[in-house]
Amino acid sequence: MSNFEIINEVPIKRKAVAFTFDDGPNPVYTPQVLDIFREAGAKATFFMIGSQMELSPELVREAHEQGHEIGNHTYTHPSLPELLKQECREELIQTEKLIEKLTGVAPKVFRPPYFAYNELVAEVVEELGYKAIGALNGAATDWEMPGVRHIVDKSREQVRPGSILIFHDGYDDRSQSVEAVRILVSELTAEGYELVTVSELLQSV
Repeated sequence: MSNFEIINEVPIKRKAVAFTFDDGPNPVYTPQVLDIFREAGAKATFFMIGSQMELSPELVREAHEQGHEIGNHTYTHPSLPELLKQECREELIQTEKLIEKLTGVAPKVFRPPYFAYNELVAEVVEELGYKAIGALNGAATDWEMPGVRHIVDKSREQVRPGSILIFHDGYDDRSQSVEAVRILVSELTAEGYELVTVSELLQSV
């Protein structure tokens, strides 16, 4: 499978972490996340779904204008290993074109839906020049709405220089995720952590 890997953390000594948000943009929750990061003077990476971007293009532009990174999370959020290679490619290219159209910048990072991939998916991701991004705090399961404290505690366990953390701002009720992120952003910035985009983290190596 060549050099393909899912990057869950970056080996750095710099006290920096990357918050990432999946499945948006969402008209209710994405603005709340943007407010949290604006007030903290921090940056995040939003792995957006193409079909959701078409419903809220102004939020894509707003996130970009505030200095956040927009990553590719496919167009319809399928399990990519179940698709033909060309279908997989289309899922990424369609969203890539949309991100470029709305922000003027081509995305560099990609997160496979459900973290699911196989050799064909790996080939497509490499051919298109993406870095595939995972996360360390999967045990927080914020998408299952397990409670704010659970999300905070399980994410805190994985915080160290170079950590990539996953949360969700799209689909369903994301109020627990927003509150957990509000707490974590406050605590980590108070501890001297920089909250940066995934690409900035990758460039720190």
